[in-house]
This record gives sequence, structure tokens and C-alpha cells, in this order.
Amino acid sequence: MKKILIVAHAPSPNTQLMLSCLLAGIEKNDLPNISFQHINPLQAQPSDVLNCDAIILGTTENLGYMSGALKDFFDRIYYPCLETKQGLPFSYYIRAGHDGTGTKIAIDNICNGLKWKKIQPEVICRGEWRDSFLDECRNIGENIACGLDFGIY
Repeated sequence: MKKILIVAHAPSPNTQLMLSCLLAGIEKNDLPNISFQHINPLQAQPSDVLNCDAIILGTTENLGYMSGALKDFFDRIYYPCLETKQGLPFSYYIRAGHDGTGTKIAIDNICNGLKWKKIQPEVICRGEWRDSFLDECRNIGENIACGLDFGIY
């Protein structure tokens, strides 16, 4: 059994919809060898990361940066996971009211420091709300679940 950990900050109805679509994407193909767990960033522990086979991160853009909740998650798991989770497959999505560039750079820098392996390009949902954001999140979940199930990652 392979486990996907989803650590996503979803403070609004729209970001909750994005998270729901990501989870629906993971479940879409009913893959018997894939399990998943969503944990709010403030509750996620190093042990959650140590026990997963892939991770998907989700955040809002706050003042040109990731949410404080996701930053807190990284602060708490960084050193306990640094040596043992190198190569961890990951991807992420950002709900950005502006451009998401600062958030992208910050997440990439931290994940590069952890030596995690980005397995799918990040999704940055920029500007005014569009329903297409939901499809993009669903696709991340489905692609990562299928790739993990097929042994690609």
C-alpha cells in the first residue's frame, strides 16, 4: 500500500472546494494500492511525512508568500525529515489572488533543501476565481495517485 499525504491550508469555501477536488482526483480510479490522508498543516507532524510515499501541498498566497500554516508545517518537519525523506515525490497547488511567484519560490526553495523530488509541475490558480481551478486540482490528485500506483515514482 502506498500512501499520499495531503497537507493543505484551505481557509475559504473556494480553497475547500479545491482540496475536495484534489481528493476526488486521488479517488477517481479506485486504486486499491493507494491510500491518502489530508491533514491541516497546523496538525501535521514529522511522523506523518515519515510515513508517506508522496506528498501534495496546498496553500493560499498571503502577502506574496505561502500561508503561515504551511510555513509552520515546514518549520516543524524540516530537520526531523531532512535525512530520511530525501527524494520524496511531491507537488503542490497555490490559490493566488495575484501572481503566486513569491509563494512558488519559497516552496521550491524549502523542498529543494529537503531534497524532495517534484513529480508534477505546480498549479498556480491566479487571479479571479475560475471553476477551471477545480479541474487543475483534480488532475494533480489523479496524476500523482496513478503515477504512484504504476510505480513511476
